[in-house]
This record gives sequence, structure tokens and C-alpha cells, in this order.
Amino acid sequence: MLERKSARGRTKVTFVLPESNPDGPVSVVGDFNHWNPAAHPLQPRGDGTRAAEVSLPAHSAHSFRYLAAGDYWFNDEHADGHDGTNSRLHT
Repeated sequence: MLERKSARGRTKVTFVLPESNPDGPVSVVGDFNHWNPAAHPLQPRGDGTRAAEVSLPAHSAHSFRYLAAGDYWFNDEHADGHDGTNSRLHT
């Protein structure tokens, strides 16, 4: 799931997944962090989910995926679209 808040020409995007699905650590990776798994690991929240927050330019488009333990890559079913391989996000 994606949560968005706009302010001053930027969009704060929060990438949200259930706390234990999939098991183990998960990171959001994309063109906004040079596909670096260490840049945005999802952290537990008090509501039973885990999340990572990224600030992106408003009116831009980005490709991203999630990377879980065991080199398990997956897309976000709630993304704005998909390009065949990656999830797509529009701010």
C-alpha cells in the first residue's frame, strides 16, 4: 500500500506492508534510491504494519519493487501501475 502527502513541491510517499508478510526484513528499492536495498528498509509501526518513507519530487514517476530475505523480489499490488517488471508510482 502507498500513502502520500504533498508539501512544497515534494510528495512524501510511505510504502506500507503487513508486519509479517513476507517474513523477515524487507526493503523498498527503486530508481529513487539507485536500487540500493540498504537505503530504505521497512520498519515496524504500532498498527501491525511496517513502512519506509521517501520524499520525492511532485509530478514525477518512479519504478520500484520490494526486496525480502532470500533474494525474494516482489511488486506492490496497490501501485499506480506496472511496467512488466516493476511497480510504478506517480507523485
